[in-house]
Amino acid sequence: MGIVIDKSLCIGCGTCLGACGSGALEMTDEGFAAVNDQCVMCGMCVDACPVGAIELKKDVGDNDISAYHGIWVFAQQSEGEILPVAFELLGKGRELADSLGEALTAVCFGSNVKNPEKLIHAGADSVLLADDASLAFPMDLPYADLLTNLIHERKPAIVLYGATAFGRSMAPRVAATVGTGLTADCTILEIDEETKLLRQTRPAFGGNLMATIICPNTRPQMATVCLGVMPALEPNTARTGNIERLQIKPQQFDAVKLLNTISEITGDNIIDYDILVVAGKGVGSKENMKIVKRLAELLGGNYGVSRPLVDAGWAEYQHQIGQTGCSVSPKLLISVGVSGAIQHLSGIGGAQTVVAVNTDPDAPIFGVADYAIVGDCIEFMQEMIAQLEEK
Repeated sequence: MGIVIDKSLCIGCGTCLGACGSGALEMTDEGFAAVNDQCVMCGMCVDACPVGAIELKKDVGDNDISAYHGIWVFAQQSEGEILPVAFELLGKGRELADSLGEALTAVCFGSNVKNPEKLIHAGADSVLLADDASLAFPMDLPYADLLTNLIHERKPAIVLYGATAFGRSMAPRVAATVGTGLTADCTILEIDEETKLLRQTRPAFGGNLMATIICPNTRPQMATVCLGVMPALEPNTARTGNIERLQIKPQQFDAVKLLNTISEITGDNIIDYDILVVAGKGVGSKENMKIVKRLAELLGGNYGVSRPLVDAGWAEYQHQIGQTGCSVSPKLLISVGVSGAIQHLSGIGGAQTVVAVNTDPDAPIFGVADYAIVGDCIEFMQEMIAQLEEK
């Protein structure tokens, strides 16, 4: 795969040099355009060439896409407990599998994995379980090696990962090894009715727009999915399916040695709450965060914040919601003093009901709100607190 320039057609006009944003084209002494190692194969030069001398050739190798079937969900575990994101992915995976009329498989690696049948109850038709002491802690190299071998052997059409720290680290390694594409941090997944391709939608250009990406030429189609965006199905304990316990030969990887582990985050996880009070810069000061926390406490929920509050030191990162934080899907989200930048909105798309309070009637947050209140968010919260404390 690469840019090819036909010297018999090239007129040396230099138009392609101006179109290339990577500085990947230069003029040779013979007066022809040539490609250097800065090329990212974006294709801008192909469109710019006035004589059609440039072509982007894609080498799809021997990847026979007709041989690939089924949807896999990588079900990540921690200390034997399957993470909630696995069940979220299975909910969406079930929808996609039904749309295609294909099987849904959960793939889980770990040691002493507890209750793998929960993956069946959550929507999977089958489970591929590798349970071995060498897999106790998620590590890129052994996990990627094992998953890559399974993909080569069983040929799934789609593989989905949670956009956890580990998922974001391992998935690119697997995609590069099997020679396919990967779309990161997706918020929407759907099957194109005509082509049957997976349409993978994610924030792009700093969150200023949403891009939908497809992978037509290689398999599997791969995506990491933001946490808290896709709801899990209600567990159905009557569902049955096959749990295949894989016999593996542990490989020795010397590049990385695990010395110790520590908890990444302490305290509650805000994605587990049905009610969230989410604050933006409009709350005015760090002192006013006490009001936000008190309202959340009285409602039996937790609090979240937009990125500027974390940057200012008003809240800890684990409470940040948005493109660079977490995605949430509470039953009720009360947004106070949040303007509603698209980076933040991408993290609250799963909320069932949004109440927004802002002094600016044109704030973007009102575009996604079910109830919009134009007013002072501090006064609003103080009044709610007073009424709740009277009960």
